[in-house]
Amino acid sequence: MFPQLFNWRSSLALIAIAIVMVSIFYSNFLARKIAAEEKQKIEQWLQAVSDINNPGITSTDLASKILTENSVGIPMITVTEKDSILDHYNLDTIKVKNDPQYLKRKLAEFKKQYNPIIWKNPLNPSQNNLVYYGESNLLKQIRYFPIIQLLVVALFIIVTLIAIQTKNKSTQNQVWAGMAKETAHQLGTPISSLEGWVEMLRESPGNEKISIEMSKDVERLKLVSDRFGKIGSTPQLEPNDIIFQVEKMVNYIKRRSTDKVNFVIHDFGQQDVTAMINVPLFDWVIENLLKNALDAMDGHGSITVSIKAETTQVIIDVTDSGKGISKKNIPMVFKPGFTTKKRGWGLGLSLSKRIIEQYHKGELFVKSSEINKGTTFRIVLKK
Repeated sequence: MFPQLFNWRSSLALIAIAIVMVSIFYSNFLARKIAAEEKQKIEQWLQAVSDINNPGITSTDLASKILTENSVGIPMITVTEKDSILDHYNLDTIKVKNDPQYLKRKLAEFKKQYNPIIWKNPLNPSQNNLVYYGESNLLKQIRYFPIIQLLVVALFIIVTLIAIQTKNKSTQNQVWAGMAKETAHQLGTPISSLEGWVEMLRESPGNEKISIEMSKDVERLKLVSDRFGKIGSTPQLEPNDIIFQVEKMVNYIKRRSTDKVNFVIHDFGQQDVTAMINVPLFDWVIENLLKNALDAMDGHGSITVSIKAETTQVIIDVTDSGKGISKKNIPMVFKPGFTTKKRGWGLGLSLSKRIIEQYHKGELFVKSSEINKGTTFRIVLKK
């Protein structure tokens, strides 16, 4: 999967680079060609001016035609050898009239672009005038064309990569959902069989205690199967008491932990904190966070769950006194496959985040963490 994605991106990047490089070279070629033609036009225009002003030349039809056609669009400023401005052509007349410094700024700009053309005034042959000129609108458009094309190509690459990433993510989500549903389906048959065996044990004298404990485990398996079966489907959200659900899961985890772990629930004196949740999935999230806290404490410490109702939301903080999470790992904790434990697949927090944010439209994030002091995970639910 990864090599294929790399090839897609590499091919796309190479094609884009090739398009941009060809475009830049070709545009520069056209720009140089147009610049040479514009210089030639200005030289012809200056020669035409000389011919018209020369009393020794009687036929000025060609010169008039050149004056009419070749000067269009090319801005020019004529100056003396001492840089005194004599005349200007194809510049903004309004700016020339209203801004005394406009011609000087344009002259400085033209000097940076091209070398001047020397022109002898036929009425004063001893004086050499200099003609500075700039780029026509056509030439500017040609020069800016590669930048516009580069932006278009960049936009194309971004849209394509987003589409590929979205497709891959969608495929990954479908795989996750498919695996979860298949797991639930596969669990169904042995669970039904176990229920039958439990019933047989109950009917046999002397097995009452065993049948009760096995019944609890079978119910637990049914709950796990139900959770997996809901992955990928739109869960039904119903108003439920968050304090009751949290207390239930804390008691469940407490019975399966050592006496060296102290569990505390802070409800701030609230009697009923209601939020829209899917009970099996919400319980799964709380269970994952509590188990994660236990693993972080190595069997001793304290776990505190705080539940607070605000105007529009319910906030649940799960705090442990464990080893904490380093700053570099905090952005990674919710990614599938990431784990610092020797056992496990690193899916618990990833699934929990997906359940809270995608199914319940809430938030799950690391509120705070400090090495060797503990971590707080925060759940935010809409009220």
